[in-house]
Amino acid sequence: MFGDALSTADVWMLITILVLLLFLIFASLAEMGLSRVSKPKAQALADSGARGGKSLLALVTHPERWVNPLLLAVNVAQTVQATLTGVVAAHLFGPAGVVVGVLLNVVVFFVFAEAVPKTYAVLHADKAALSTSKMVTLLVAFWPLQMVSRALIKLTNVVVKGKGLEKGPFVGEQEFLGIVEAAAEEEIIEHEERELIESIIEFGDTVVREIMTPRPDMVMVSDEVSIDHALDISLSEGFSRLPVMREGADGIDDVIGIAYMKDLFQRARAGEGSHRLDGIVRQVVMIPENKPVAKLMREMQLGHFHMAIVADEYGSIAGLVTLEDCLEELVGEIVDEHDEEDPEVTQLANGETLVDASMSVSDFNHHFDINLDEKEYDTVGGFMFGTLEHVPSVGESLEFDGWKVVVESLEGRRITTIKLSPIISAD
Repeated sequence: MFGDALSTADVWMLITILVLLLFLIFASLAEMGLSRVSKPKAQALADSGARGGKSLLALVTHPERWVNPLLLAVNVAQTVQATLTGVVAAHLFGPAGVVVGVLLNVVVFFVFAEAVPKTYAVLHADKAALSTSKMVTLLVAFWPLQMVSRALIKLTNVVVKGKGLEKGPFVGEQEFLGIVEAAAEEEIIEHEERELIESIIEFGDTVVREIMTPRPDMVMVSDEVSIDHALDISLSEGFSRLPVMREGADGIDDVIGIAYMKDLFQRARAGEGSHRLDGIVRQVVMIPENKPVAKLMREMQLGHFHMAIVADEYGSIAGLVTLEDCLEELVGEIVDEHDEEDPEVTQLANGETLVDASMSVSDFNHHFDINLDEKEYDTVGGFMFGTLEHVPSVGESLEFDGWKVVVESLEGRRITTIKLSPIISAD
């Protein structure tokens, strides 16, 4: 009876559905396989003479050429097969055919055209990419598909204004970081490479205030001291550049320039060591504390300067920033022969932890798996000061996220060290 109910049109539709199923299996295999092969890996496969290696390298090098056409072809195929499946099911089973068609699409097409091929491609990315690369190359070279794909992207540009939309699809920052994390866990990239990529992404959101040396930690010299005295400070502190300050009429110190060690040496050797420092001070660059670090770094490269003085919104000196500070935000701490390596986190034998209060909130969160507000506070000491809402004394504490935090040491009104200990539940 089932065979008698099939018309010639039904048979042709079933054949078409089967062909579309095979195409969707191929497309899922290709999409997942190509997206999981890196360019260096594709280059290595092409150099080894692997079948389909050259096509794979071309696709991986220019993913924007195949992603949109392939996704469009998949969308069309899915729409057509779903429609045909519904028509045939309705003809064979009457009103219940709609339910049958939906079940077939969910069970058959999801399992066999999505889950199975994509799982295989995750486990065998190289084989999946190589086996489908030539067919994908032919598919995306089909000019009607390219033309329709470009037209739809242009329509997207009309609906959503923006530059470069024709190259989509797009991946958000968090999605990209998730991909990088997954790649590191699967050893596609090294963990050091993952950390560098994450630093680059975060670099664009970092402002000078977060990386500067604050005013209390700045080593400065008065413009009234001698060149010999300034040279002694430069040698003892290990700095090649020293901010030079001058006391204003209102009694507030201001930075008037920078003294370079090479200038100090030249004058001292010329017998001018007893002269006042203010005669050799070079111009200083002043920047606001909310300036993006990425922008400052470009300006340092173009302007050929390595140090800038940071001012707050009222024009007062907030700190200083160097080119080294900018680079450390990307590649991590750079330690030279003059730096004293004081660890930010010191584990004590009794299970407690000493933390430098100048540690950034983001690093603190990452190290202790805590979620302090990174937007409102830059340092752990700033968080403590703001939370306590008064100048603390040594021994004061607060509790959050299962930790007890104690003020361990102070310099004036500034918190310098805190001590953490886990709160053990009475249960």
